[in-house]
Amino acid sequence: MSDLQIRPASPTDIPAIVAMLADDPLGARRESPDDLSPYTVAFERLAADPNQHLVVAEREGRVIGTLQLTVIPGLSRRGATRSIIEAVRIHADERGSGLGTQLIEWAVDESRRQDCQLVQLTSDTSRTDTHRFYERLGFVASHVGFKLML
Repeated sequence: MSDLQIRPASPTDIPAIVAMLADDPLGARRESPDDLSPYTVAFERLAADPNQHLVVAEREGRVIGTLQLTVIPGLSRRGATRSIIEAVRIHADERGSGLGTQLIEWAVDESRRQDCQLVQLTSDTSRTDTHRFYERLGFVASHVGFKLML
């Protein structure tokens, strides 16, 4: 895997990213790879915000993984900065290869570089295998999350 590159996503990566987002039972219900226009608008917003880091993992010119890292300055925890890892996806052909670990390690290292004191993430309650993966990497299921659809 020495030829693996984790780099900032570019607009040309949008189709591959959306395909990975849609390639699971949850994503299949909420993503629309046939219409990339809302993703393009969202990408432009992300690219304009220095606290947003949308990255892809690429090997031999092929996008095989992605995640979004958001850096959030705050007042709580004595003015701590935290980061949130979102939308981690690995191409189906690459699952189980260690790529997910490499992406999360990249996000944790980048969080340190950004002077974050805490890295957090959420995972749908149905993703029990994913929960075990995050626990193996040292994450602790310490909170209960809530969402309100608008």
